[in-house]
Amino acid sequence: MEYYVKSVVPIIESNYDKFTTVEKNIADFFIQNRKKVDFSAKAIAERLFVSEASLSRFAKKCGYRGYREFIYQYEETFIEKKESITGNTRMVLNAYQELLNKTYSLVDEAQLARICRYLSRAERVLVCGKGSSGLAASEMEIRFMRIGVDIDSVLDSDLIRMQAVFQDKRSLVFGISISGEQEEILFLLREAYRRGAKTVLLTANNKEEYVKFCTEVILVPSLRHLNHGNVISPQFPILVMLDIIYSYYVEQDKYKKETLHDNTLRALQEGNRKKHSMSDQSMGDLM
Repeated sequence: MEYYVKSVVPIIESNYDKFTTVEKNIADFFIQNRKKVDFSAKAIAERLFVSEASLSRFAKKCGYRGYREFIYQYEETFIEKKESITGNTRMVLNAYQELLNKTYSLVDEAQLARICRYLSRAERVLVCGKGSSGLAASEMEIRFMRIGVDIDSVLDSDLIRMQAVFQDKRSLVFGISISGEQEEILFLLREAYRRGAKTVLLTANNKEEYVKFCTEVILVPSLRHLNHGNVISPQFPILVMLDIIYSYYVEQDKYKKETLHDNTLRALQEGNRKKHSMSDQSMGDLM
Protein backbone atom coordinates (compact mmCIF):
# COMPACT_ATOMS: atom_id res chain seq x y z
CA MET A 1 0.00 0.00 0.00
CA GLU A 2 1.29 3.50 -0.81
CA TYR A 3 2.36 5.35 2.32
CA TYR A 4 1.85 8.83 0.91
CA VAL A 5 -1.49 10.16 -0.28
CA LYS A 6 -2.46 13.33 -2.07
CA SER A 7 -4.14 15.77 0.29
CA VAL A 8 -5.94 19.07 -0.18
CA VAL A 9 -4.84 20.35 3.24
CA PRO A 10 -1.47 21.86 2.13
CA ILE A 11 -3.30 23.53 -0.77
CA ILE A 12 -5.70 25.13 1.73
CA GLU A 13 -2.77 26.23 3.89
CA SER A 14 -0.81 27.78 1.02
CA ASN A 15 -3.85 29.90 0.06
CA TYR A 16 -4.87 30.74 3.63
CA ASP A 17 -3.95 34.43 3.51
CA LYS A 18 -6.22 34.95 0.49
CA PHE A 19 -9.34 33.96 2.45
CA THR A 20 -11.94 36.22 4.01
CA THR A 21 -12.79 35.76 7.69
CA VAL A 22 -15.65 33.43 6.78
CA GLU A 23 -13.42 31.42 4.42
CA LYS A 24 -10.72 31.13 7.09
CA ASN A 25 -13.35 29.63 9.39
CA ILE A 26 -14.08 27.05 6.67
CA ALA A 27 -10.36 26.46 6.10
CA ASP A 28 -9.73 25.92 9.83
CA PHE A 29 -12.40 23.23 9.92
CA PHE A 30 -10.92 21.24 7.02
CA ILE A 31 -7.34 21.67 8.27
CA GLN A 32 -8.11 20.53 11.81
CA ASN A 33 -10.78 17.93 11.13
CA ARG A 34 -9.77 14.33 11.85
CA LYS A 35 -13.16 12.60 11.62
CA LYS A 36 -15.19 11.34 8.71
CA VAL A 37 -18.51 13.19 8.83
CA ASP A 38 -21.21 14.27 6.41
CA PHE A 39 -19.25 16.57 4.08
CA SER A 40 -22.20 17.60 1.91
CA ALA A 41 -22.48 21.32 1.24
CA LYS A 42 -25.74 21.52 3.21
CA ALA A 43 -24.33 19.71 6.26
CA ILE A 44 -21.07 21.67 6.38
CA ALA A 45 -22.87 24.98 5.82
CA GLU A 46 -25.14 24.26 8.79
CA ARG A 47 -22.25 23.02 10.93
CA LEU A 48 -20.09 26.12 10.29
CA PHE A 49 -22.98 28.64 10.10
CA VAL A 50 -21.99 29.73 6.59
CA SER A 51 -23.78 29.75 3.24
CA GLU A 52 -23.30 27.11 0.55
CA ALA A 53 -22.17 29.96 -1.73
CA SER A 54 -19.31 30.66 0.73
CA LEU A 55 -18.23 27.02 0.48
CA SER A 56 -18.19 27.33 -3.30
CA ARG A 57 -16.11 30.54 -3.22
CA PHE A 58 -13.71 28.92 -0.74
CA ALA A 59 -13.23 25.88 -3.00
CA LYS A 60 -12.59 28.08 -6.04
CA LYS A 61 -9.91 30.07 -4.17
CA CYS A 62 -8.22 26.72 -3.49
CA GLY A 63 -8.09 26.09 -7.25
CA TYR A 64 -11.10 23.80 -7.66
CA ARG A 65 -14.06 24.32 -9.96
CA GLY A 66 -16.46 24.17 -7.02
CA TYR A 67 -17.20 22.65 -3.65
CA ARG A 68 -18.19 19.28 -5.11
CA GLU A 69 -14.77 18.79 -6.76
CA PHE A 70 -13.00 20.01 -3.62
CA ILE A 71 -14.85 17.67 -1.26
CA TYR A 72 -14.45 14.71 -3.61
CA GLN A 73 -10.68 15.03 -3.29
CA TYR A 74 -10.88 15.73 0.42
CA GLU A 75 -12.92 12.57 1.06
CA GLU A 76 -10.87 10.50 -1.37
CA THR A 77 -7.63 11.20 0.48
CA PHE A 78 -8.96 11.59 4.01
CA ILE A 79 -7.22 9.29 6.46
CA GLU A 80 -8.59 8.98 9.95
CA LYS A 81 -5.71 8.59 12.40
CA LYS A 82 -6.63 5.73 14.73
CA GLU A 83 -3.50 5.75 16.86
CA SER A 84 -3.21 8.25 19.67
CA ILE A 85 -0.01 10.27 19.86
CA THR A 86 1.87 9.36 23.01
CA GLY A 87 5.37 10.36 23.94
CA ASN A 88 7.70 12.97 22.48
CA THR A 89 9.30 10.58 19.99
CA ARG A 90 6.00 9.66 18.37
CA MET A 91 4.85 13.28 18.47
CA VAL A 92 7.91 14.49 16.54
CA LEU A 93 7.93 11.58 14.07
CA ASN A 94 4.22 12.03 13.35
CA ALA A 95 4.81 15.74 12.72
CA TYR A 96 7.60 14.95 10.27
CA GLN A 97 5.44 12.33 8.56
CA GLU A 98 2.65 14.86 8.16
CA LEU A 99 5.10 17.31 6.58
CA LEU A 100 6.31 14.62 4.16
CA ASN A 101 2.72 13.85 3.19
CA LYS A 102 2.08 17.54 2.58
CA THR A 103 5.24 17.84 0.48
CA TYR A 104 4.09 14.89 -1.62
CA SER A 105 0.79 16.68 -2.22
CA LEU A 106 2.47 19.93 -3.29
CA VAL A 107 5.18 18.55 -5.61
CA ASP A 108 4.68 19.54 -9.26
CA GLU A 109 6.92 17.29 -11.35
CA ALA A 110 6.48 19.34 -14.53
CA GLN A 111 7.63 22.41 -12.59
CA LEU A 112 10.67 20.56 -11.25
CA ALA A 113 11.63 19.57 -14.78
CA ARG A 114 11.45 23.22 -15.88
CA ILE A 115 13.60 24.37 -12.95
CA CYS A 116 16.22 21.73 -13.76
CA ARG A 117 16.35 23.06 -17.32
CA TYR A 118 16.90 26.57 -15.92
CA LEU A 119 19.73 25.19 -13.77
CA SER A 120 21.35 23.55 -16.79
CA ARG A 121 21.20 26.71 -18.90
CA ALA A 122 22.09 29.35 -16.29
CA GLU A 123 25.65 30.69 -16.33
CA ARG A 124 25.38 31.60 -12.68
CA VAL A 125 22.96 30.74 -9.88
CA LEU A 126 22.22 32.79 -6.78
CA VAL A 127 20.28 31.49 -3.77
CA CYS A 128 19.30 33.78 -0.90
CA GLY A 129 17.54 33.49 2.43
CA LYS A 130 17.47 34.95 5.95
CA GLY A 131 17.62 33.08 9.27
CA SER A 132 16.80 29.39 8.95
CA SER A 133 16.08 29.96 5.25
CA GLY A 134 19.62 31.29 4.94
CA LEU A 135 20.99 28.06 6.41
CA ALA A 136 19.03 26.14 3.76
CA ALA A 137 20.47 28.47 1.09
CA SER A 138 24.01 27.68 2.28
CA GLU A 139 23.26 23.96 2.15
CA MET A 140 21.95 24.34 -1.41
CA GLU A 141 25.16 26.12 -2.46
CA ILE A 142 27.40 23.38 -1.04
CA ARG A 143 25.42 20.55 -2.61
CA PHE A 144 24.98 22.01 -6.09
CA MET A 145 28.51 23.41 -6.23
CA ARG A 146 29.83 19.85 -5.85
CA ILE A 147 28.12 18.77 -9.07
CA GLY A 148 29.40 21.63 -11.20
CA VAL A 149 26.86 24.42 -10.72
CA ASP A 150 28.32 27.95 -10.52
CA ILE A 151 26.29 28.90 -7.44
CA ASP A 152 26.58 31.36 -4.56
CA SER A 153 24.46 31.79 -1.45
CA VAL A 154 23.88 35.16 0.22
CA LEU A 155 22.42 35.59 3.71
CA ASP A 156 23.17 39.22 4.62
CA SER A 157 20.37 41.76 4.03
CA ASP A 158 22.57 44.43 2.43
CA LEU A 159 24.41 41.92 0.24
CA ILE A 160 21.11 40.46 -0.95
CA ARG A 161 19.99 43.92 -2.08
CA MET A 162 23.32 44.65 -3.76
CA GLN A 163 23.37 41.31 -5.58
CA ALA A 164 20.02 42.19 -7.16
CA VAL A 165 21.62 44.73 -9.51
CA PHE A 166 24.15 42.20 -10.88
CA GLN A 167 21.59 39.72 -12.20
CA ASP A 168 20.68 39.44 -15.88
CA LYS A 169 19.32 36.99 -18.45
CA ARG A 170 22.23 34.62 -17.78
CA SER A 171 21.21 34.29 -14.12
CA LEU A 172 18.92 31.99 -12.17
CA VAL A 173 17.90 33.38 -8.77
CA PHE A 174 16.37 31.38 -5.91
CA GLY A 175 14.73 33.24 -3.03
CA ILE A 176 13.73 31.29 0.09
CA SER A 177 11.08 32.75 2.39
CA ILE A 178 8.57 30.53 4.20
CA SER A 179 6.33 33.50 4.95
CA GLY A 180 6.76 34.93 1.45
CA GLU A 181 7.06 38.36 3.05
CA GLN A 182 10.83 38.78 3.59
CA GLU A 183 11.40 42.25 2.15
CA GLU A 184 14.99 41.70 0.98
CA ILE A 185 14.12 38.46 -0.80
CA LEU A 186 11.15 40.01 -2.63
CA PHE A 187 13.29 43.02 -3.62
CA LEU A 188 15.95 40.67 -5.02
CA LEU A 189 13.42 38.67 -7.05
CA ARG A 190 11.72 41.80 -8.43
CA GLU A 191 14.98 43.43 -9.50
CA ALA A 192 16.47 40.23 -10.93
CA TYR A 193 13.28 39.48 -12.88
CA ARG A 194 13.17 43.04 -14.22
CA ARG A 195 16.74 42.58 -15.49
CA GLY A 196 15.88 39.38 -17.35
CA ALA A 197 16.87 36.68 -14.84
CA LYS A 198 14.83 33.55 -14.17
CA THR A 199 13.49 33.76 -10.61
CA VAL A 200 12.26 31.01 -8.28
CA LEU A 201 10.58 31.58 -4.91
CA LEU A 202 10.31 28.80 -2.30
CA THR A 203 7.48 29.68 0.08
CA ALA A 204 4.55 28.30 2.05
CA ASN A 205 2.38 31.29 1.16
CA ASN A 206 0.82 31.41 -2.30
CA LYS A 207 0.11 35.03 -3.31
CA GLU A 208 -1.21 36.24 -6.65
CA GLU A 209 1.35 39.08 -6.78
CA TYR A 210 4.23 36.61 -7.15
CA VAL A 211 3.37 35.97 -10.80
CA LYS A 212 4.53 39.52 -11.57
CA PHE A 213 8.17 38.81 -10.70
CA CYS A 214 8.59 35.04 -10.21
CA THR A 215 9.23 32.64 -13.07
CA GLU A 216 8.28 29.79 -10.72
CA VAL A 217 6.79 29.59 -7.21
CA ILE A 218 7.60 26.35 -5.38
CA LEU A 219 5.16 25.70 -2.56
CA VAL A 220 6.49 24.02 0.58
CA PRO A 221 4.44 22.88 3.58
CA SER A 222 3.67 25.37 6.32
CA LEU A 223 4.36 24.65 9.98
CA ARG A 224 1.69 27.16 10.98
CA HIS A 225 -1.24 24.73 11.03
CA LEU A 226 0.78 21.68 12.05
CA ASN A 227 0.15 20.10 15.45
CA HIS A 228 3.37 20.49 17.46
CA GLY A 229 4.87 22.48 14.57
CA ASN A 230 6.84 24.50 17.11
CA VAL A 231 9.18 21.54 17.73
CA ILE A 232 10.05 21.09 14.03
CA SER A 233 12.99 22.89 12.46
CA PRO A 234 11.66 25.45 9.95
CA GLN A 235 14.45 24.33 7.58
CA PHE A 236 12.98 20.85 7.21
CA PRO A 237 10.28 21.45 4.55
CA ILE A 238 12.74 23.60 2.55
CA LEU A 239 15.50 20.99 2.67
CA VAL A 240 13.11 18.23 1.59
CA MET A 241 12.09 20.24 -1.48
CA LEU A 242 15.72 21.09 -2.27
CA ASP A 243 16.58 17.39 -2.03
CA ILE A 244 13.86 16.63 -4.57
CA ILE A 245 15.18 19.32 -6.95
CA TYR A 246 18.73 17.99 -6.46
CA SER A 247 17.67 14.42 -7.30
CA TYR A 248 15.92 15.59 -10.49
CA TYR A 249 18.93 17.65 -11.53
CA VAL A 250 21.42 14.83 -10.89
CA GLU A 251 19.36 12.53 -13.13
CA GLN A 252 20.22 14.79 -16.07
CA ASP A 253 23.64 13.62 -17.29
CA LYS A 254 23.92 11.48 -14.16
CA TYR A 255 27.36 9.98 -14.88
CA LYS A 256 29.02 13.39 -15.33
CA LYS A 257 27.49 14.83 -12.15
CA GLU A 258 28.34 11.78 -10.06
CA THR A 259 31.93 11.99 -11.34
CA LEU A 260 32.13 15.67 -10.34
CA HIS A 261 30.73 14.83 -6.91
CA ASP A 262 33.29 12.04 -6.42
CA ASN A 263 36.12 14.34 -7.56
CA THR A 264 35.16 16.99 -4.98
CA LEU A 265 35.02 14.31 -2.31
CA ARG A 266 38.52 13.11 -3.22
CA ALA A 267 39.79 16.70 -3.19
CA LEU A 268 38.42 17.17 0.33
CA GLN A 269 39.93 13.90 1.53
CA GLU A 270 43.31 14.81 0.01
CA GLY A 271 43.16 18.19 1.75
CA ASN A 272 42.41 16.54 5.11
CA ARG A 273 45.31 14.08 4.65
CA LYS A 274 47.73 16.98 3.99
CA LYS A 275 46.49 18.84 7.08
CA HIS A 276 47.04 15.78 9.26
CA SER A 277 50.47 15.20 7.71
CA MET A 278 51.56 18.80 8.35
CA SER A 279 50.19 18.64 11.89
CA ASP A 280 52.12 15.43 12.60
CA GLN A 281 55.30 16.99 11.17
CA SER A 282 54.88 20.07 13.37
CA MET A 283 54.45 17.91 16.45
CA GLY A 284 57.60 16.00 15.50
CA ASP A 285 59.59 19.22 15.21
CA LEU A 286 58.49 20.25 18.72
CA MET A 287 59.57 16.96 20.27
